[in-house]
Amino acid sequence: MKKYIITGLIGLVLCSSCSKDEKLSELNNDPKNPTANVPDELFFSNAQRNLVDINSSISINNNIFRFLTQYVSSPIYTQQSQYNFQSRTIPSNYWRTLYRDVLIDFETAKQELEAPGAYVSPTELKIKDNRWAIIELLESYTIGQLVDAFGDVPYSEALDGENLTPKYDDASTIYMDLVSRIDNALSALDSGYDSFGGADLIYGGDTGKWIKFGNSLKFKLAMTLSDVDESMAKTLAEEASSFVFQSNEDNAVLLYADAPPANNPLWNDLVLSGRSDYFMANTIVDALNDLEDPRRDIFFSNAIDGEFVGGEYGAGGDFDTTSHFGDLFSEPDLPGNIMDYSEIMFLMADAAARGFNVGGTPDAFYNEAIRASFTYWGLTDEEAALYLAKPEVAYATAEGDFKQKIGTQMWIALFNRGQESWLQWRRFDYPVLNEAPQLTLDDIPVRLTYPIDEQNRNNANREAAASAIGGDQLGTKLFWDLY
Repeated sequence: MKKYIITGLIGLVLCSSCSKDEKLSELNNDPKNPTANVPDELFFSNAQRNLVDINSSISINNNIFRFLTQYVSSPIYTQQSQYNFQSRTIPSNYWRTLYRDVLIDFETAKQELEAPGAYVSPTELKIKDNRWAIIELLESYTIGQLVDAFGDVPYSEALDGENLTPKYDDASTIYMDLVSRIDNALSALDSGYDSFGGADLIYGGDTGKWIKFGNSLKFKLAMTLSDVDESMAKTLAEEASSFVFQSNEDNAVLLYADAPPANNPLWNDLVLSGRSDYFMANTIVDALNDLEDPRRDIFFSNAIDGEFVGGEYGAGGDFDTTSHFGDLFSEPDLPGNIMDYSEIMFLMADAAARGFNVGGTPDAFYNEAIRASFTYWGLTDEEAALYLAKPEVAYATAEGDFKQKIGTQMWIALFNRGQESWLQWRRFDYPVLNEAPQLTLDDIPVRLTYPIDEQNRNNANREAAASAIGGDQLGTKLFWDLY
């Protein structure tokens, strides 16, 4: 796959500096009489880039999820590693990015599809349908991330440019509507026609790949529902299971450039900044050391006396005497990953363990998930086989029930994908993470609190939502998080 670079980052110029109100006002334009004459491709590319960026970044101001899953800790940001997020308004920044810089640009791209004369011939109309469907899938993915972080969120009124105080919709209702939107998008996609071509920074316009992405997303939503509504989860998972990712070639990744400004934002925080803000947490380092997991040579660097050493999570520490991100993560062109084959195979193992008819056994899917993780990170099938032969790793002999076996290995495989790892940790309740010293909470957060901005702009609706979910607290469980 080639590296897709927006020349001069045109997409970032389009709207990324606008305020939320300014971006919402853009949605008031009559799509039949567009004022900007900006092609839908540019809004689409910009939204894709912003979505992958927020998932890839480790900036303490935007993406706290590697702390929540205890992959990293910090010699500096001890408040954040002890789950004090308000001093940097972290929930506000995450919320704002997904609504303002992702969803509104996707929605504007969708409106620009209706520009007069843009799509006329039968082939052009097929391309238009594919473009609409892909936007629907990515909007569904993004809204799912918001729901999985906050619970009830603005949805049905969220992108109405005339309404700056949108109501919050029930999270479970949103989930089921996302499933319907995904189904409609999949029905509209036709792999015999192009879509966005090179403006698609993830799949290069390959509609067949988007069909697999849509089914994989549907399968993921189904499994997130599995504890709260197993019957519905079973139905949806079985509908999608035959059409999900089949290999790492299907992974939803954006291939960044090897130089600014189109590089992975992780490079900005780890290298360009010249700072020493993050080291590996003892939680992940100890787990991989105990298993002699060969992925540790990729995930970590700076061995101390020949051993990788994690800093005590949440306790501060010395950067020089702890292990850091592996060298690969300091490469500016490290791909940005929002969904992958290994992730889906772990969820297939989960489904099979629950008795869902997904065409395989829990152990077979579990083994394939681990093998896929190894090969994704550049290791071999032989190394994966040796690892799977360890009694503490093998599905038949690893400790615990299916949730512990799958949850622990999925947490390892999702290294560097904090948002997804936090979701799956809340679902499986494994592994057992460490308790940070001087915690102000009884436990690790299971949601983000609503942004302070919402108190100022939309407080009545925010308060109604807080009451509906059981309180706007970090410890309030989401509707699907029963255990």
